[in-house]
Amino acid sequence: MRRRDYTFFKKLDWWSVASYVILVLIGWLSIFSAVYDPEHGQIFDTTQRYGMQMIWIFGAWFLAVVILLIPARIYALFSNLIYFIGLLFLIMVLALGVERGGSSSWLVLGPVHFQPAEMTKVFVAIGLAGIMSRPHFHLKTWRGLLQVAAMILIPAGLILLEKEAGLALVLSAFIIVLYREGLPGWIPVTGIVAIILFLVSIIWNPLYVLWLCASICFIIGFLLAGRKTPVLITLVSFAGAYFLIPLLLGLLSFDLFARLKPHQWFLLLTAPLVIILLIIAFRRRIMYLKTLLLGFISSIILIFSVGYVFNNILKPHQRARIETLLGIDNDVYGSGYNVYQSKVAIGSGGFVGKGFLQGTQTKYNFVPEQSTDFIFCSIGEEWGFLGAFLVIILYMFLLLRIIQMAERQRHPFGRIYGYGVASCFFFHVFINIGMTIGVTPVIGIPLPFISYGGSSLWTFTLLLFILLKMDASNE
Repeated sequence: MRRRDYTFFKKLDWWSVASYVILVLIGWLSIFSAVYDPEHGQIFDTTQRYGMQMIWIFGAWFLAVVILLIPARIYALFSNLIYFIGLLFLIMVLALGVERGGSSSWLVLGPVHFQPAEMTKVFVAIGLAGIMSRPHFHLKTWRGLLQVAAMILIPAGLILLEKEAGLALVLSAFIIVLYREGLPGWIPVTGIVAIILFLVSIIWNPLYVLWLCASICFIIGFLLAGRKTPVLITLVSFAGAYFLIPLLLGLLSFDLFARLKPHQWFLLLTAPLVIILLIIAFRRRIMYLKTLLLGFISSIILIFSVGYVFNNILKPHQRARIETLLGIDNDVYGSGYNVYQSKVAIGSGGFVGKGFLQGTQTKYNFVPEQSTDFIFCSIGEEWGFLGAFLVIILYMFLLLRIIQMAERQRHPFGRIYGYGVASCFFFHVFINIGMTIGVTPVIGIPLPFISYGGSSLWTFTLLLFILLKMDASNE
């Protein structure tokens, strides 16, 4: 072995490789257990899913070796080409794709069914790393923001056309990369607040949500204001006007507001106050007040658009999943069936589990998609809390290693790509495990290295081993 090759393999992050191999083997055993058929008791039986997963695993390992042999600089040199090849695959799916499981995101290449939407994570991670590592690129400019937004939103839109909302949502994880590279913190915070506000607006009366937003704005304004008295006077005056004016008009038998709903009266009273405060904010150049008022106006628009979006844009199964998550619909035989059975399976595992091949919820097919999207519940049932905890620890360890590799890259391309890998892994693990225990919506994304399927396994293998190659070649 040449000295250069010896140095490369010595620098390879073998802890990450070991974590990868362990997770893949756990996945293989879990798939075997989840769909075990006594008539096909051999784990190598290729007529069954566990036999096919063995083929995908060997293919993934071969792919990993090939990646380690390719020069790391190739990805930076051809990042634009790689990204556009990914887009071409997505466009091909729209023209030639076949439907499986309600999704038209599959290409058929002979006996192999391939899902390019899964591979998009690799193309976008490399494409973003390529454009953001250029010397004259600046993320904080409008041009830079539009460039990265287009690189994420265009493939996301194509994937949505293929009826794969879950895989399209995965691309939103790249905002973590943008934040690491200097994206202003208010942008991701705004996104998180908008999601929370959207969910709260589904559950609560619009009036309560309006009061919540107004109260938060008043509290922030009070904390940031140099003079506290005007803020308190404004709050007391607004609250007094809201409650006392209708009462006084009612005593005078003046029914001008009799037909107004409470939230309409709130908006009617708010409008002149917001206009006056905006004039003051712009004339005196009070930046925090302008930000608060614009945020409050945006919140009002979002609150009253939720109903339309929820009822007219979201599809019935998407509405059902959100209602199940929020506890609006507790139909355990309908939209909440998957999550309910998944939680029963995990809960029945107890502390140490029922034992390998002993999971009754799994064996009698109570949990749909138990070898793919809901495979974590099979682990929880048969291996119990200890087994599930071990899997989560392995993912956390691997994520920390990935972030560590990203941070020690000498070139921006490697660092940005590394955070892209970490973002994709974190999103998949958090959402997948979350949906099996009922804390995140069911959006149908696999658990990395563990869920059945070649497209997913090969995609995450590519993501990880490209980074491993970059890290070992880091000069």
